[in-house]
Amino acid sequence: MHLVANRPGLPARLTSGGQVRTTSFPTVDVMTATTEVQVRRVYERPEPADGRRVLVDRLWPRGVAKTAVDEWAKVVAPSTELRQWYGHDVAKFPAFRERYLAELAEPERSEALDHLRDLSRSGPVTLLTATRDVEHSQAAVLAEWLRRTL
Repeated sequence: MHLVANRPGLPARLTSGGQVRTTSFPTVDVMTATTEVQVRRVYERPEPADGRRVLVDRLWPRGVAKTAVDEWAKVVAPSTELRQWYGHDVAKFPAFRERYLAELAEPERSEALDHLRDLSRSGPVTLLTATRDVEHSQAAVLAEWLRRTL
């Protein structure tokens, strides 16, 4: 008997005849805090799995309707000085990350960060940015910070 991949939550086994058999177990609902925080470009089409869509850029992206996002958390965006210094130069990303994390520790951002943390605990959250390189963006740093602090 070999175990095979199947739909999440349903154990399955491969019989000697090559058929997949699923085994059904009773399910139990357990309330747990979610840590599903994802990052996407604001220009991408919304998906049902996005949950709460929160824009985390300081400037509103061109051509995006206000209805495309649920909230705009510009308070948690990097300062104008840091954003301009970084200029999306990937070589500067490690230094940008450290400087941005230092900015997130500033007291004036704590209320907005607490709100994002609460949203993350209550369901999926998608942090949105207009940046082309999402992996090297403030949204990626913020998502990592949120996952660590939940």
